[in-house]
Amino acid sequence: MITADLTVILPEVLLAVYGLVALLLVAYTGKDKMASALTWLTAGVFVAIAAMIGLGGGGAQSAFGGMFMDDAFARFAKIAFLLAAAAVLVMGQDYMQRRDLLRFEYPILVVYAVVGMMVMVSAADLMVLYMGLELQSLSLYVVAALRRESPKSAEAGMKYFVLGALSSGLLLYGSALAYGFAGTTGFAGIINAASGELGLGLLFALVLIVTGLSFKVSAVPFHMWTPDVYEGAPTPVTAFFATAPKIAAMALLARVLHDAFGAIVPQWQQILVLLSIASMALGAVAAIGQSDIKRLMAYSSIAHMGYALMGLASGTADGVQAMLVYMVIYVAMNIGTFAFIMSMERDGRPVTDISALNLYARAAPGRALAMLVLLFSLAGIPPLVGFFGKLYVLRAAFDAGLTGLVIAGVLASVIGAYYYLRIVYLMYFGAETEQGLDNSRGGILPVVLAASAIAMVVGVINLFGIESAAAFAAQALLN
Repeated sequence: MITADLTVILPEVLLAVYGLVALLLVAYTGKDKMASALTWLTAGVFVAIAAMIGLGGGGAQSAFGGMFMDDAFARFAKIAFLLAAAAVLVMGQDYMQRRDLLRFEYPILVVYAVVGMMVMVSAADLMVLYMGLELQSLSLYVVAALRRESPKSAEAGMKYFVLGALSSGLLLYGSALAYGFAGTTGFAGIINAASGELGLGLLFALVLIVTGLSFKVSAVPFHMWTPDVYEGAPTPVTAFFATAPKIAAMALLARVLHDAFGAIVPQWQQILVLLSIASMALGAVAAIGQSDIKRLMAYSSIAHMGYALMGLASGTADGVQAMLVYMVIYVAMNIGTFAFIMSMERDGRPVTDISALNLYARAAPGRALAMLVLLFSLAGIPPLVGFFGKLYVLRAAFDAGLTGLVIAGVLASVIGAYYYLRIVYLMYFGAETEQGLDNSRGGILPVVLAASAIAMVVGVINLFGIESAAAFAAQALLN
């Protein structure tokens, strides 16, 4: 019995064991001298685990009495955030090393954050969900404050920790209510209890659980930690926050809503519609006045989570598919965008002021063009891939009869396009400045930037096949 269970959770076990071995290795060697090699090795392990999950395939399997579920939905999410984490580690390694921020703890903390994400998206029980969520969160609290000598970094870590503790408390209280009224913490038992007459206790449990998880996806009004953490954390850490954890959190939210509360779609649909509209509206408006590009990307992230929630709010398999497609496209765009932000330097120091991009196209026309493509895609301008991501979620919401939500999404997209196009304007038609950005060195960042921009164009052909894989994953979740 235990052998069968361990076989199901083998990827998680292998990654956790790798983290322990890596920790022992650096403890008996040069510690930070091993950080660079360990970072590359960890990225390679992530890719290998993703390949293992992808090649494993097969149908749905459960472990530990149905508390852990390995199905196509979980595998899709795991592959997506494992590859995203690998990309962020690789492209941020040189940045961290040159600024003496690359500690051996960094890749190991990322490993355990990813292990937590893997547990989260496979959770079929509220206790397993909480274990995975806390493993991810505890790792990310430390990573956010990695730049110990910086007050902003310490502030970012503290704010994330305090608000994360609040969200965890709400989630636990909701879980306790669900257990009290359903008599079980298993998703299968909760959905059975909610299938009959819905009690007020289960409704409160639903609201509290969704509220706790909304902190993790930085949905309005639970977004307040996002701009400060994005600005205060080192840029590679910000890139990690903007990619892998977002996929995991959205997948977890979809898992809970459909597996545990799938019998009461109209009730949680109202909550998601409100969260989606608020997130899209605030993300579109608040980013306009930002002068720091990392804070701008924070509000951009909030808006994009609103679009992803739009797909999830439809309550259908098409909506889940649209959400998964949207999240993969969003992560691909963000990886390229943060590669560009990491390359912004003046006299060897990182620069995040948007005004520094004035006439950047004259000094680096190729990189400016790649950034233009990414910004157009983030704005959802056709025919780039970002447009199709928004089209998928808008269509799913429209088919579900959420016309008002669709109208709000279109209006927010039009408003939000302004702050993306403003950066393009500055790069090509901005004012002359005495101090521009340094001519960026070579390395991995220009390669990642170019690859991401090319993907936004080439991916239009068939979205690299993720559409069919996402449809299969969505069907696995709803069956």
